[in-house]
Amino acid sequence: MYIVAIAWIYVALMMSVAEATNTNGTVLGGIVTFILYGILPTAIIIYIMDAPRRKRVRLARELEASELATSQKGNETQADTPKPSATSDTNL
Repeated sequence: MYIVAIAWIYVALMMSVAEATNTNGTVLGGIVTFILYGILPTAIIIYIMDAPRRKRVRLARELEASELATSQKGNETQADTPKPSATSDTNL
């Protein structure tokens, strides 16, 4: 995925250099070309293509949080139950 993004950035860079060095072109035109044809579309595509990984990470965090909450809830119920005392009544 990243090799295609790097290649497209390179193509956009060459387009912007051609724009800037053209007799009718300007450096500002080259910068705008690089941003609008290179950086912006590449950032959007990488964001969209990374969505499944972000979803897996989010679900793993939610699962971990729910397991942590369940284990803490189990520990609280164990703390509420009375524990047998170490001393016996026969020693009174």
